[in-house]
Amino acid sequence: MIEELERIKKEVLDCKKCELYKTRNNPVIGEGSVEAKIILVGEAPGASEDKTGRPFCGAAGEVLDELLRSTKIKREEVYITNLLKCRPPENRDPQSEEIEACTPYLERQIKIIKPEVICPLGRYSMRFLMEKYGLKEQIEGISKIHGKVFESRSLFGGVKIIPLYHPAVATYNPNLKEILKRDFSVLKSC
Repeated sequence: MIEELERIKKEVLDCKKCELYKTRNNPVIGEGSVEAKIILVGEAPGASEDKTGRPFCGAAGEVLDELLRSTKIKREEVYITNLLKCRPPENRDPQSEEIEACTPYLERQIKIIKPEVICPLGRYSMRFLMEKYGLKEQIEGISKIHGKVFESRSLFGGVKIIPLYHPAVATYNPNLKEILKRDFSVLKSC
């Protein structure tokens, strides 16, 4: 498993499938347990992540760490990655051609780890993962389905998809932190 993830890392480091490689400092492949039951999938690296090559290490990462602590889940017990491995300029939203170019890496990470739960963090990762796992008909705005558990089948068995707000929303609107904590509490029973 570790060798396969290292192979993906090498491919991402050499990747030129979209224009983002031209402006990145460090791609952000992902980190955490290769035996994780839970994978958290953000949308794209931000400035702090681009500097360090680590997912969720800036302000949104601090919120994510707090949310995980509130559920008594250790960060090192989950696997954290993103839809895109490279930072879009000015933290703009991922574009469809970038998602198409980059998500095969994510799909391979998921196949290697075989999680029981996949948590898309934000609307772009939610849309991609719900479509990927046959839940297209149940897609609504993230404000309507955050914290809900959707059951699906995958090549490695049953998987739960739990869309969650991106932790960055709490940095813009601190009132949402309690909603995020409530949504993350669902992970305790998974």
